[in-house]
Amino acid sequence: MKKPVVRKLRCAVYTRKSTEEGLDMEFNSLDAQREACSAYIASQRSEGWVELADQYDDGGFSGGTLERPALRRLMADIEAGRIDVVVVYKIDRLSRALMDFTRLVEVFDRCGVTFVSVTQSFNTTTSMGRLTLNVLLSFAQFEREVIGERIRDKVAASRRRGMWMGGFVPMGYRVENRKLIVHEPEAAVIRRIFERFLKVGSATLLARQLRAEDVRSHRGRVVDKGTLYRILRNRVYVGLAVHKGVAYPGEHAAIINQALWDKVQSILRESPQVRGCQARAATPALLKGLLFGPTGRAMSPTHTRKHGKLYRYYVCQGAIKGEVQPSPIRRVSAAAIEAAVFDQLRALLRSPEVVVATWRAAGPQIEALSEGAVREALERLDPLWEELFPAEQTRIVQLLVQRINLKTDGLELQLRTQGLGHVAQQLGNLRRAA
Repeated sequence: MKKPVVRKLRCAVYTRKSTEEGLDMEFNSLDAQREACSAYIASQRSEGWVELADQYDDGGFSGGTLERPALRRLMADIEAGRIDVVVVYKIDRLSRALMDFTRLVEVFDRCGVTFVSVTQSFNTTTSMGRLTLNVLLSFAQFEREVIGERIRDKVAASRRRGMWMGGFVPMGYRVENRKLIVHEPEAAVIRRIFERFLKVGSATLLARQLRAEDVRSHRGRVVDKGTLYRILRNRVYVGLAVHKGVAYPGEHAAIINQALWDKVQSILRESPQVRGCQARAATPALLKGLLFGPTGRAMSPTHTRKHGKLYRYYVCQGAIKGEVQPSPIRRVSAAAIEAAVFDQLRALLRSPEVVVATWRAAGPQIEALSEGAVREALERLDPLWEELFPAEQTRIVQLLVQRINLKTDGLELQLRTQGLGHVAQQLGNLRRAA
């Protein structure tokens, strides 16, 4: 008599642990779950059960979400038809949320996959088995929510006492015996950032300066504008512990004093647009948006102060973003490059070719604009230049120049003939008014 052919059933063992505590031990909770599941699969060998070599272990992931790497791999393999049976130690190892588990079971049913819990016997193919499963899952979800409430209450009570409850460690501190301790080298950087922001008044400009100086966070990242705002608004630096928007006196020491904090916050309460205009007025950049380096990347204005003196520069965007192969010209003095541009611009404006080109391009659009008027007006720009306010100088440069290419051997200016015509007309109006 022939023996009936037993169909081979490919079994996948899924394990999960909510926290990472103890996972570095030689034999941890995940190993214990897998061992129990492997023993159960071995007991069903006569039924054709075979354990797959792939391991689906989620260590340190909550059962209240389906966003778990091993679970995603498991579901992908199920959809691909590589698994027949899913084996877990307990139902709540797969999920602690009733709605999530319902979605998983729908996928199991659609793909013809059987679900087995080695410590809880039920059969999902019958109505009573499904009722048992739903009851167990409801208790698992209730347990998860109660645990969550207890943890949240404990965290809130601890924060009210000013205790450190873990998480991201702010720059300027280190953790010792579950307490925040001032890390003086980083704390000095934090104090300097607050003091410099008080002088500069612009997070954008300060972030550029910090990037140029290669100031980095304790995680090795460049301090960008977003990081800078988080530092300047973090109340931990004045010795406070914040929970859900409410601040309590903290156990840790403050890094900056309350007076400095209040001054910085008063600046931050102003509109960023207003602060940006004030910063640009204090540090004019005539060539902003016009100057490009040898690689074709824009060169952005920046500045720094040393011993009370202002130093302005134009820095290549590639150098700011830390590109592997930055421009051969990483930074130039703003005063030097602006003077060189104006010298070349002045020479170009005196040339007959530019005068004629300006008159021909702008004459038809500007009424009563003669070639002589253009020549005379452009010649008057030189002595008037120093009398103009920085904002007016910037406006004129933007009208006259389309693009400035900075090369290793000199400058290349591209003029706007239409803009030259308008400038000539305005200068002519100024003369008649005088």
